[in-house]
Amino acid sequence: MQAIRNRDTKPEWLIRKLVHAQGLRYRVAAKPLPGLRRTADMVFGPAKVAVFIDGCYWHGCPEHYVPPKTNPGYWSDKVARNMARDRDTDQRLTEAGWTVLRFWEHEPSEDCAARIAAEVERHRSAARKGTASR
Repeated sequence: MQAIRNRDTKPEWLIRKLVHAQGLRYRVAAKPLPGLRRTADMVFGPAKVAVFIDGCYWHGCPEHYVPPKTNPGYWSDKVARNMARDRDTDQRLTEAGWTVLRFWEHEPSEDCAARIAAEVERHRSAARKGTASR
């Protein structure tokens, strides 16, 4: 399991490259909340947007997940725990006022980058309007 990447995967790299090309800046593999021992793939701090790019196998993609044939009890339980942790992370971040965006590794990078940019811009516009009305 040491050889399995948990960051800087090809889907993450492609999406980050496209988002960066749109002029957006972010933190990579950062903790959105100080007390939460989980990292998001991309964090837009001031906009409070956390982005996760999930692998189809490790996070149980409904389209592509295939249960393992070797040691199925262990690996199926591991994937189920990952999915439960993902839902818990989403809930905690949402309760703290964050917007959580999750993408599957098979989704087109261009579509993911466009949705991320739109969401970050929406949050930034709302913040500008909120400070302008004070």
